[in-house]
Amino acid sequence: MKERLKSYLEKNLPIDTEQLNAIMDRFTFKAIPKNTILLSAGDIARDVYFVCKGSIRTYYYSRNDMEKTRYVGFEESLVTSIPSFISQKPSIEYVDTLEDSEVCVISRSDFYQLVDEVPAWARFYVRLLEIAYQFQNDKIAALTTVSAKQRFDNLLKEHPHYYQRLSNRILASYLDIREETLSRLKSK
Repeated sequence: MKERLKSYLEKNLPIDTEQLNAIMDRFTFKAIPKNTILLSAGDIARDVYFVCKGSIRTYYYSRNDMEKTRYVGFEESLVTSIPSFISQKPSIEYVDTLEDSEVCVISRSDFYQLVDEVPAWARFYVRLLEIAYQFQNDKIAALTTVSAKQRFDNLLKEHPHYYQRLSNRILASYLDIREETLSRLKSK
């Protein structure tokens, strides 16, 4: 499965074989069963997960104890609790596997050592942060300016695999709607 990571890096990083191998050596492979909690709220994020197969999500609980899915990473996604990973402060989020998953894991210390030693990795990290920032901005805008039906329709159009691979509970949590609302929208 490390081949999937290697292929992803070759597509996204303009680097030579030596630099690629230096990056690959920092990742370890793990098979993780479905519903495994990788990070609990209150813990500090010390790893980034590259999803080779399966899916991982980040979520938190609102003031009224409602589960809110912030992000779902499928194959070729990097997943962690970004605020905790960067600040090394306790996370407000949980990170768990939604399916049996195969991942490549890199520790925070190795991740930042690569940022310091491999210029292409540093540029890649900046790009990842830009993508994460844009994703969060878009999601906040959708949650505050777009109806539940429009969010549902947009997700169906842009990411149909979410409907095939996520349970109604997770999907409703991601769209910030109740399961009953999701069922009603699906039936139309």
